[in-house]
Amino acid sequence: MADISTTYLGLKLESPLIAASSGVTGTVERMKRAQEQGIGAVVVKSMFENSISRESPTPRFKIINRNLKSQRSFVFYSYEQASEFDIDRYVEEIYRAKKELSIPVIPSINCITDDGWKEYAKKLEEAGADALELNVSCPHGSIIFTGKDNVADEMIRITRMVRQTVQIPIAVKMSAQLTAPLIVAKGLQDAGTDGVVMFNRLVGLDIDIDEEKPILHGGYAGHGGPWAIHYPLRWISEASPVLNIDICGTSGVANYADVVKYILAGAKAVEFCTAIFLEGYMIIKEFNKGLGEWMDKKGYKSIEDFRGKVSGKAILGTNEIDRRHGKVALIDEQKCIACGKCEKVCLYDSVVPSGGKFKIKDTCDGCGMCVQVCPVKAIDMVKYSNDFT
Repeated sequence: MADISTTYLGLKLESPLIAASSGVTGTVERMKRAQEQGIGAVVVKSMFENSISRESPTPRFKIINRNLKSQRSFVFYSYEQASEFDIDRYVEEIYRAKKELSIPVIPSINCITDDGWKEYAKKLEEAGADALELNVSCPHGSIIFTGKDNVADEMIRITRMVRQTVQIPIAVKMSAQLTAPLIVAKGLQDAGTDGVVMFNRLVGLDIDIDEEKPILHGGYAGHGGPWAIHYPLRWISEASPVLNIDICGTSGVANYADVVKYILAGAKAVEFCTAIFLEGYMIIKEFNKGLGEWMDKKGYKSIEDFRGKVSGKAILGTNEIDRRHGKVALIDEQKCIACGKCEKVCLYDSVVPSGGKFKIKDTCDGCGMCVQVCPVKAIDMVKYSNDFT
């Protein structure tokens, strides 16, 4: 059986899965539920210095289904606010969590003053926190909504200040809304962080077209979902070979395969909460099981055996990509149901009716779109030959 344990911020985790800062980690009781299902660590629901952010409107969650005919996706749209606790009550919860849990407990903070950052960080260190996550990127937080151009500089400045205040490991949860994430990550590394989390949720807006106003609470909100995984994968794969600090991947985690992808890109751990919100804490056990079985199938004994395998030079550059048209589409007439979807989407007029079915002419450009839209998987990409009829 594969060993799915890992180290993150110098902490031993029995699983690379971390419950992200959110309502699912808002109390010790909820953290225990995550631990019982096999979570590796918890990032406690974020503590905000700005007291107005400690109260959430109702309702504050919406699943937005997005359909384009037969193509479906969804957005998990939310305006969940910070922990309802003040700093003293939050510290008590960390004390209690450290007594009652056996996994690493990582508080999260977002402050509006320098004194707040230093005071909260120190108090949480004294409460026994295993590490600290600096929530400088919350969609509803003080930094993202400053309107300033120097958001990255402010993140780095705060990191340096907190690093000088506490001895425990710190991780910075980065925003995806940065001009140059890798440059910022290097700046955070130089400022003394032990790790970075790539990335927090995006700030978005949805509109009720009947009421002609924003949905839910009437303002902007965080939005995420399975669709959100590809952007962090891109930056983690580029950052992991050049950073000397740990990377935690987050966003878009919908199944164990997404956990595998983050680790292949170079992440040492993976934070998630949407899957727990939508499927319950039991999903943690499913992810762990799927990860272990995948590792067994691949012959990997540990996370480090494959971490970072798809990063750096493993990603082909612009000049390295094979641009030869070596494959074309081929329809299996036995499987074809003559729905005509492939003909509708072909930009090259290469799909034509043939004997009550469809076939592909030699003008096929090999783009692969027809393969993607065929509802019965009757089309494959095959090696190019001149044997078209």
